[in-house]
Amino acid sequence: MPSSPTPSPTPSGAPEPSGVRRRSLLAAAAAAPVLASLAGAGTAAADSPGGPRALPGGGDLGPNVIVFDPSTANIQGRLDEIFKQQESAQFGTGRYALLFKPGTYNGLNAQLGFYTSIAGLGLSPDDTTINGDVTVDAGWFDGNATQNFWRSAENLALVPVSGTNRWAVSQAAPFRRMHVRGDLNLAPDGYGWASGGYIADSRIDGTVGPYSQQQWYTRDSSVGGWLNAVWNMVFSGVEGAPAQSFPEPPYTTLETTPVSREKPFLYLDGDEYRVFLPEKRTDARGVSWGSGTPRGTSLPLSRFYVARPDDSAATLNQALEEGLHLLLTPGVYRLDRTVDVQRAGTVVLGLGYATLIPDNGVTALKVADVDGVRLAGFLVDAGPVNSATLLEVGPEGASADHSANPTTVQDVFVRIGGAGPGKATTSLVVNSRHTIVDHTWVWRADHGDGVGWETNRADYGVVVNGDDVLITGLFVEHFNKYDVQWNGERGRTVFFQNEKAYDAPDQAAIQNGSVKGYAAYRVGDDVTEHEGWGLGSYCYYNVNPSIVQHHGFAAPNRSGVRFHGLLVVSLGGNGQYECVINDTGSPTSGTDTVPSKVVQYP
Repeated sequence: MPSSPTPSPTPSGAPEPSGVRRRSLLAAAAAAPVLASLAGAGTAAADSPGGPRALPGGGDLGPNVIVFDPSTANIQGRLDEIFKQQESAQFGTGRYALLFKPGTYNGLNAQLGFYTSIAGLGLSPDDTTINGDVTVDAGWFDGNATQNFWRSAENLALVPVSGTNRWAVSQAAPFRRMHVRGDLNLAPDGYGWASGGYIADSRIDGTVGPYSQQQWYTRDSSVGGWLNAVWNMVFSGVEGAPAQSFPEPPYTTLETTPVSREKPFLYLDGDEYRVFLPEKRTDARGVSWGSGTPRGTSLPLSRFYVARPDDSAATLNQALEEGLHLLLTPGVYRLDRTVDVQRAGTVVLGLGYATLIPDNGVTALKVADVDGVRLAGFLVDAGPVNSATLLEVGPEGASADHSANPTTVQDVFVRIGGAGPGKATTSLVVNSRHTIVDHTWVWRADHGDGVGWETNRADYGVVVNGDDVLITGLFVEHFNKYDVQWNGERGRTVFFQNEKAYDAPDQAAIQNGSVKGYAAYRVGDDVTEHEGWGLGSYCYYNVNPSIVQHHGFAAPNRSGVRFHGLLVVSLGGNGQYECVINDTGSPTSGTDTVPSKVVQYP
């Protein structure tokens, strides 16, 4: 059994975190913001074309969107029923969105299992207050939270019963637009392992305690304090964040986030559902809802085609062609052709981890080289026939300037294998300039069904060809070759978490010409400007622990290509790194799970 990294402080008397197998093993605000418009999207491009529609807009949200109001009977019983079903259903087909109308709710503990989203339906988190908790723990997995994926909490105020809310998650579990009137504990009961995570646009009045969390990224938020760090904690635009101190403690702190635009969200205006579209912020710091009212625009639900899992790709495309946006209600959608987003300003918003599975090797979704598309809140799951790509933002050669109104990709997750056989040569390709990818987990599965070096073959995780792309919160793991290949100019990444593929059979399988292994994050040889902050890569070659990886990061050695706060870790000596970036940085140290770090490069 590999040795476990030593966490920073656990409470007095708390046991040290333990590991079994790394996933099963270890592993404020702008002054007086105002609502810009509630009448429409604010651009003609988002308006519906004239003429009658064959498909309706708006309508019922379907059986797996459960809406509560303060007078609803037995809310706790319904929450418990869904949690019992979803607690350990890691690769199941159940999908749920739990929505709370504005008001005050007392005495609730909403435990969240897999593919479950909880959200308030107000314009501000403080419109919907739960005197109680929204809890993620790891009892289902013996106190190990490294597989607590695919769940979310958004747009709520919490007053935790004990003063502390527990949110022990790992990848693909965003905590957005939340107001915790108390403390936030990011570790499971017993302080076992966790491998998260992501907070954005949230206010934590008390202290955030990561405890055993290996890494975390927090963006455009406010915290009352931050307790500790293990390997890699990154902050951008966070009031109350720890000061920059990498390598020890490993805090990477940016005063602001270069560009951000918060995720679209569903809310109620009286009895009418609308989707709010937050505005773009530059050099953002603190929450977007500081005075209670965010800046942005709004669309009525009648401008959306409310999709159901039995809708075909042809129906989804018809809705887009008729000028509707897409609201994907919870469920699994099988696609025999690509969903093709051609119109500027289109919104594709998923609820409850709506999941797109491409059949026959097609690409699940493509976006044209247009302004202001917003993709948010869904999962793309590879099909059994290899897809060249799963998600493509902009066509090859895209070159239009989108700086004023970029496309955003937020809480859009990609999975290859795990739920069954799946293959894809490249998971996510970003060709359009100025795209903002804000929180993604692109995962070639290391456990579950349909898993093996060739069984769920996937060579590349994320490929960025467009210039001026910004990624905030990049999680990419286990690809057969490069996890990230960045070819565009002036790219920026704030926070990166990676594990190399566990299941390589031998050294020859990962050999990259004369180089031992493919870097986790590679910047193309011709790139002249690139910058990254807070990037980590881990190896755990459990099939063949003798494998050597030369480096975690590869980049041209020139002044315009800069990195801040890099680290590599060998988990228990299952494989080793010789360097951190290129030929720089100390090798990992045998069976000691201790990071090798580079503070600045070059």
